[in-house]
Amino acid sequence: MLTAAACSSSSDSGSDDASGTASAAASGGASASASASPSPTVRAAAYGKLPDPCGMLPKKTLGELVPGGEKSAKAGTSSDVSTRASCSWNGLTNNGVKGSQYRWLNVSLLRFESDTARGSGEAQAREYYGKQVQDARSVSGARKTSSQPVSGAGDEATAVRYDLKKKEGTFKQQTVVARVENVVVTLDYNGAGLAGDKTPDAEALTKDAVRAAQEAVASVKTVNGAGGAGSSGGSDASSPSGKASGGASGKASAPASGSASASATTSPSESASKSAR
Repeated sequence: MLTAAACSSSSDSGSDDASGTASAAASGGASASASASPSPTVRAAAYGKLPDPCGMLPKKTLGELVPGGEKSAKAGTSSDVSTRASCSWNGLTNNGVKGSQYRWLNVSLLRFESDTARGSGEAQAREYYGKQVQDARSVSGARKTSSQPVSGAGDEATAVRYDLKKKEGTFKQQTVVARVENVVVTLDYNGAGLAGDKTPDAEALTKDAVRAAQEAVASVKTVNGAGGAGSSGGSDASSPSGKASGGASGKASAPASGSASASATTSPSESASKSAR
């Protein structure tokens, strides 16, 4: 009886040891499997540069949109011109006793870097694009607001136009927002007939604004080469050339995504009031 009991006890102990070993092995395997799982990655931003904002439009275009104001270029303030840049021009054509024609043009560029926390640069740009279009459609005091899709200006583009009544006259405002990859271009263009001169034709102003936006988008593409570093390959942040793995790229993208409507970038709702000053 004693011998049998001893054997039984030994058998149970061996079973417990085997169970413990199997459990430990399973636990260790699960831990190893968890540690071996890949870290989150995002697609690298396609474009890593912005063109010179005051030099990205052809002189011919500036001469037609802002007569006499080709040399009035004024760059906006920016702490990093590779992620945020803008430039504005204005011109006044004096028609003597008939009055004068005023024109104001502003182009803002905002580039988003990919970041593991915020997502791809393209996704961030797409979200900002939507906000800019909505801002343009909801300007306080705007009348006769209308919008239309625009082709030939990047991946997506919208033109919004409206009237703003000022003490100087009625300003015809055009805002074209375009997105190409991870860059958003916001172009504001308005005109007014002052001191008795006739109000400019909104349709003509819109066509001019769309053409300028298309040229601005073309400049973004040109400065980045034939399609950007990651536009065709779909590379992610884990590649050596990827800029999307946080770290330095995260620092570059922080000012762009954190305060997209501030600093050098003029929002559509602010542009018209500034132009009338």
